[in-house]
Amino acid sequence: MIRQILSVVIGYTIFVISSILLFRFSGVNPHSEVSQLFMVLTFVYGTIFSFISGLITQLIAKTRNLKVNYVLFIIMAGFATFSLFKSSGSSWTQLLAIFVFAPVSVLGGLFWIKRSKE
Repeated sequence: MIRQILSVVIGYTIFVISSILLFRFSGVNPHSEVSQLFMVLTFVYGTIFSFISGLITQLIAKTRNLKVNYVLFIIMAGFATFSLFKSSGSSWTQLLAIFVFAPVSVLGGLFWIKRSKE
């Protein structure tokens, strides 16, 4: 049980730190209007790190089901939804987190499960 909780915490931490690094190094405010090119780059970057988050969550948990990935999904989408309602400005980052990044984290876990069965 501790391993599963730790796996979700680490998976979410990977997602959050990667997001913070993207916006710090780019100098872009995540709640501001940005170019479509930056949105696409964020989409690709976030998708990659969400997939890695889900994969690492499953790797640490060592389970054969997606329960920990669903918990990670709920946490990612939940915090993004909370931020969506509480922040002002543009909400493109929260929408990406809810509708793309959280689901992709489940795919990362599924990939790990399928890979380890071979």
